[in-house]
Formats: sequence, structure tokens, C-alpha cells
Amino acid sequence: MGDIIHTLPAVSLLRAAFPHALLGWMVEERWKALLCAGDCVLEGARGPGRPLVDVVHPVAMGAWRRAPFSDETWTEARAALRALQARRYDAAIDFQGSVRSAAIARWAGIPAIFGFAHPRERIATIFYRQTLEAAGTHIVEQNASLAARVAGVPLSLPAFELPVDKDAESWCERALRSHQVSDFAILNPGAGWGAKQWPVERYAEVARGLAKIGLRSLVNFGPGERRLAEEVERGSGGTAEGVPCSLGELIALTRRARLLVGGDTGPTHLAAALGVPVVAIYGPTNPARNGPFGGPCIVLRSPASATSHARRSQPDPGLLTINAQDALRAARQLLGVASD
Repeated sequence: MGDIIHTLPAVSLLRAAFPHALLGWMVEERWKALLCAGDCVLEGARGPGRPLVDVVHPVAMGAWRRAPFSDETWTEARAALRALQARRYDAAIDFQGSVRSAAIARWAGIPAIFGFAHPRERIATIFYRQTLEAAGTHIVEQNASLAARVAGVPLSLPAFELPVDKDAESWCERALRSHQVSDFAILNPGAGWGAKQWPVERYAEVARGLAKIGLRSLVNFGPGERRLAEEVERGSGGTAEGVPCSLGELIALTRRARLLVGGDTGPTHLAAALGVPVVAIYGPTNPARNGPFGGPCIVLRSPASATSHARRSQPDPGLLTINAQDALRAARQLLGVASD
């Protein structure tokens, strides 16, 4: 999710550079709502439901990896490849920097494939026609620099729009009315792996503190994270409640939030992209490269945290030095509320 959000400015740059070109985006099925609203077709004239690209190519890479030899996997993979081939794309840019994304572009017969000189998976370079050095520190800047060099235009970070899903917008209005919620913050206690996981009891304490300044806390959770949301609810003294929602509904909900508190996860990057104030709590990942980008934010990270992407199950020790009061002070600062 974060990877896609961090690539949106680069694709917006390509759209500005080639206003009449047909732009397609191959994306994991579960994240396609970031490019195309649920009530919108995957190709054709752009509009609020699909504002940036002309064609969305959803692929179920996750499911294919789990069952690589099943007939269903091969049928779906062949269909996805045929859809790419049918478009006869002149060029592909591999922002993901992975072997599978680069290989698919090659198998689709796309003649010009561009990628980073030092991609995430080094072997991906064998599929590129040309490699280009990245510029900038943040991954958003690096992606945009790749797009600018391919397009032969100056580097810029154009504004972009996320899809507007009419059904999701209606759901959000109904949900907020039914819960009698107006001003609210979103808490996102989930994390990609344990080393990035800030303790749930601290999120509960944040919810209690936000309630004192008039903000209800809604707890976002993804697949397999319901237990985290329930623990935050139980510890919040009735000031927080879990809100299960689809990705399109999360976009609608985040648009209306006053604040988001979370770690290095997709919903944090979504809030920043939408201009919502963010308190980001970082441990082993480097916010200079992967931090919230776009909106007002305060990143909390201990000097004791060393950058590492090792998928450890235990929280980063530096992360545990950040307490709920640190997060609440940052929240008050972003909201313009005087400290206690």
C-alpha cells in the first residue's frame, strides 16, 4: 500500500509529461482501490473514480505465490499477461524494483523497460533495457526522479488525486452519523512486522488523551489485526472503537479525519498523501526514506533505533522508549491545542 502511494507523484509527473499517452498501471489486486474506485471500470476515460491512469491491470501475485502450480493460478496469470500484451505498451517503468514485476514486463513484450540502477532485487536489472540512478533521499523523490529521467523532463512532485468512490463516501457519512462522531482521529495499531509494532496499550492511552481535547478515536485494522483493535478498545475506557472497512472506505474515512496516529504502515502514508496531520511512530525503518510525505506530520523516533528491515517479531527497543505522552504532545502541536 505504501509503495503505491509513494509512486503516485511519479506517475502524476508522467501524466503531465505525456498528457495524451495511454498510461496503464499493474497493481496487486487488493490495492487497486488506490487507483480505481469500486464503482469505476478499470479502463477508459479518466474521472473522479480513476483520476490518474487510463488502464488498471490488477494481478493477484499474493494468491499466485501461495498456489504457484494450480490451474487457477496459471489461467489468471496468462489472462493478465494477455491483457498487457493487447495494449502494446511502448515502455514500462519498474518502480517496484522486483524480479517478478520486471519479468512480467519482459514477458508482455514491452520493448523498453526502465528501472533503478540499484533496484530492491538486484537481479531485476537483467530485464531492463536501461537503468537509471535515483536522486533524492525519500522514496517519493527517488521514484519521481526515475520518471523524470525516463520522460526527459525536470524533476517535480506534482499533485495527484486519489479515487473518489461514491458508495464508500456514502458509507462513511452513514457510519459517522450512526456513531454520532464528528471530530475524530484514526489510530492504526497494526504494523507490517513485530519490530515496528508500538504497544497497543499506548494507543489506548493516546485515545484517552485525545478524548480530553474532544477527539473520538476510531481504530483502523487490517486482515488479522482485529485483536489489536479490540485491545485498544478495551484499554481506552470507551474513548476508542474499531471500525472495519474496505480500502475504499478507509480512503473516505481518512479524508474526514482530524489526525492519524500510527507507525510505518500504509494507512499512515495514505493520511499524509491526503494532507491529514500525522503522528508517525518509527522504530527500525528510516523515516528519511520511508516517512510520511505530503501533509503536516511529526515523526517520533528514538536515536537508539537502528535502520533494519529484518522481520523480527519483537518490538524494536528504541521504539519502546517512545511513550503515549510523546505522541499526545505531538498531536496537540499538530492540532494547535495547548499542552496540559
